[in-house]
Parts: sequence; C-alpha cells; structure tokens
Amino acid sequence: MRRVDASASAPASTKTTDDELYQFIVLRKDLGRALRWPLGALAAQCAHAAVSAVWTYADREDTREYCSKENMANMRKVVLEIKNESQLTALSEKLKGDGIEHALWREQPEDVVTCLATRPYRRSVVGGYFKKCNLAKDVFGAAKEGDSS
Repeated sequence: MRRVDASASAPASTKTTDDELYQFIVLRKDLGRALRWPLGALAAQCAHAAVSAVWTYADREDTREYCSKENMANMRKVVLEIKNESQLTALSEKLKGDGIEHALWREQPEDVVTCLATRPYRRSVVGGYFKKCNLAKDVFGAAKEGDSS
C-alpha cells in the first residue's frame, strides 16, 4: 500500500504501463517467527538494504529516475519474504551471477544476513527472479505444524 502526501508538489504519474521502476526487497521470514526480532528491527533491515542499494548504484540511470524529485510520489517497492538465511544467500548468488545489481544487508554487530534489495529496475527485467517469494505478511504468526521457519 502506498501513501502519498496530498500536499506533495510532484505531479501524479500519467504512465499506465506495468513496466514501471520497482525496488524489490526480500526479508528473511524466520527473523520474526523463529528468532522473534521486533517489527521495528525488521523494518530497519528493509530500510538498510533499500538505502544501501540506492546509494551503491546511484550512478545508474534507472536509480536516478526512481529517486528524482519528479518521481518521489511514485516510487514502487515490493517487500517479499524468504524462508531463511541460506535461501536469501542463494538468491543473492543467483542475482549476482546473472548481473542483477543488489545489496545484501548484513546486520552488525550480530553479523547476520537479514535482507536484500535490488537497485531500481523495470519489473520486466527482474520480476521473474522473485516469483517463488511471497509478499511479506504476518512474520510474527505462529508457525504451522511442520514449518520450521
């Protein structure tokens, strides 16, 4: 859900294509469920990864467009969940191997890999990499029987 400040000076986008710029963020589901990290800590991991990816790739045309003052009210992010650290690391390796630029966030001082975020990309370019990930939802819900996450 996006909330846009009605007083924002940026004009509403007139684009109707589904191939807008998106930043994909993938968070470990087990941090909330099994490890009981609080919501604020989880949100911070997403923010850390997202900002890291934007700053690391600030020189890319898509990143500049995504972060432009004119586009500020139209930023799109998709926050997804993945089961655990090994799956997140494997996803990062796949992205790296295919040249998809992203930031893999390692929280310190715990030295725990928590989240990754792509730089802004057209959905058509990277969306397929995230088809096996679910939208992030109830990360605090009781684990179902047989679910070790």
